[in-house]
Amino acid sequence: MHKHGRDYYLSDIPLDEAIRKFDRALADAGGLQYAAFERVPLDRANGRVTAEPVWAERSSPHYDAAAMDGVAVRAVDTVGASETSPLKLSVGDQALWIDTGDPMPRDADAVIMVEDVQEVDESTIEIYAPVSPYQHVRALGEDIAAAELVLPQRHKLRPHDLAACAAAGLTEVPVRKPPRVAIIPTGNELTPIGRTPKAGEIIEFNSLMLAAMVEDWGGTATRHAPVGDDFDLLVRAVSDAVSESDIVIVNAGSSAGSEDYTSKVVSHLGELVVHGVAIKPGHPLVLGVVESKPVLGIPGYPVSAAVTCEKFLRPLIERMLGTLSQPRERAEAIMSRKVHSSLGEDEFLRVRLGRVGNRTIAAPIQRGAGVVMSLVRADGLVTIPRFSEGVDAGEQVDVELLRPLESLDSTVVAIGSHDVTLDLIASELRRVDPRLTFASTNVGSLGGLLALQRGEAHLAGTHLLDEETGEYNDSFVRRYVPNEDIVLITLVHRVQGLIVSPGNPVSIESLDDLTRGDIRFVNRQRGSGTRVLFDYLLRQGGITPDDVSGYEREEYTHLAVAAAVAGGVADVGAGVLSAARALEMDFVPLSTERYDLAIPKQHYESDLLEPLLTLIRSDDFRRQVDALGGYDTKSTGLVAAEVNRSDA
Repeated sequence: MHKHGRDYYLSDIPLDEAIRKFDRALADAGGLQYAAFERVPLDRANGRVTAEPVWAERSSPHYDAAAMDGVAVRAVDTVGASETSPLKLSVGDQALWIDTGDPMPRDADAVIMVEDVQEVDESTIEIYAPVSPYQHVRALGEDIAAAELVLPQRHKLRPHDLAACAAAGLTEVPVRKPPRVAIIPTGNELTPIGRTPKAGEIIEFNSLMLAAMVEDWGGTATRHAPVGDDFDLLVRAVSDAVSESDIVIVNAGSSAGSEDYTSKVVSHLGELVVHGVAIKPGHPLVLGVVESKPVLGIPGYPVSAAVTCEKFLRPLIERMLGTLSQPRERAEAIMSRKVHSSLGEDEFLRVRLGRVGNRTIAAPIQRGAGVVMSLVRADGLVTIPRFSEGVDAGEQVDVELLRPLESLDSTVVAIGSHDVTLDLIASELRRVDPRLTFASTNVGSLGGLLALQRGEAHLAGTHLLDEETGEYNDSFVRRYVPNEDIVLITLVHRVQGLIVSPGNPVSIESLDDLTRGDIRFVNRQRGSGTRVLFDYLLRQGGITPDDVSGYEREEYTHLAVAAAVAGGVADVGAGVLSAARALEMDFVPLSTERYDLAIPKQHYESDLLEPLLTLIRSDDFRRQVDALGGYDTKSTGLVAAEVNRSDA
């Protein structure tokens, strides 16, 4: 087993330069080889790419055919017919009854529709208008003429293309073989899907995602068994994959750690072209050529893996197939909050989108390279150039769309405090109407109210306690949204408290226990209603933040707090009972609060929100919320207050 010390990036270059260097290296090695071709039956050709021009082997239709039910006639025999002077034709001599699709009689050149014919007797018909030659006749070759070009080469076959090929007399088509892509996951920590991971183990799901992306792009993927962090094992695995595949992907091990061997393996087997590209996510990318074939070292974090494959693997597959992907739709949007970005790197920021009023709003999603749910939730990508320090709130940005632009008109934009019931709303709203999307972004109660003030959301979840009055939300709406008439709809009353492990092994009974030196706490983010309440309760108990170990560790959702406790990285966290129940944690109750949806009146009365309001006021929704545990739904859907601009 080879031992290697820590290595550092051989390069850290801009994206466009990395692409040029990689293309040049492949050209110097003999060029990217186009995929071989094969002939496949039509019923297996959908989505494949033609390798040669496709020519018609026969005409369609291959005979003159009646296009309507009626009588076949000679057009010349109908001259002079009119409503005031009908013309009689003899059946069998001047007219023959015919059905759609029947061959035209030898001497006939037109069809009169049956509804335009008056039958006088068995041998005579009467017509009231003349017809022109080839009226209601499908002429031989009208659709396709024998030897005509049906499809060009490098054409991606669609269902109607297959029909045209069949009509032209073909039973199979020449198509390019899908590029073979080998995907080799690496890392001692990987465990297969379906096995419960231990601490320090990670479920290996990247190869599943990458293989599906390859299939979408027209290639075929082979998922290899994970290879441990061992230089010799990786050399053997990559060498074998190169001999059997057109492109090789090594997933993880591309960084600069002591057990990151990908760049060394590529150098050992061939040419290391690039190690490190100035993009975020995806910085530690490896690009190389082994035996004239591209080998890519893709970072292990799932978002980095997806982004780098989109930028580097997809173009390789499309070039081998001889196709070009259609650029995604783009749209202008307003950024809902300020985003800082590192100088020197192009950042691909995932955002949620929705149309509020006449503006499209882009709300940034959690940015970590390991946050695969940011890909699931993303509606679009905003590129922050490498020489920019970020994007300001309210700034107009260009968004590469990941879903159709028209779908934004049926998106409810919710920005504010997190609650588990919002996830239930998102699911149930889609069940009620598949066209509707509930796009929820968790920025805390104050952040939600500020989004309403800027006109960037249809509603905001809020549960802010006024310490002077003991009331929830009203005074904060007056203070932070003075420019809107707001309707406060109670979603739930819920129990706030401390989330602890099953059996409460560290014996947490009250806030005083958080001051013990052996207790690790996890908090909610500043500006959240839970944080406001928790700080209030600490002050009431005479406890300062410095007294609580872990006070500065913040999570953006109640479920994330519960997951931190369940994962053993914290002993206790601030959150709601429903989150504790969801992860089968124990709970120490501290307070009951009212959680409202703050909705500007203009949206409250709109058609867009009508299905949502109907949903939360339904008995079925209340039953589902009650089943979650930790909620009181007696007031769910009721108007708690109306705060008018004149009240501010």
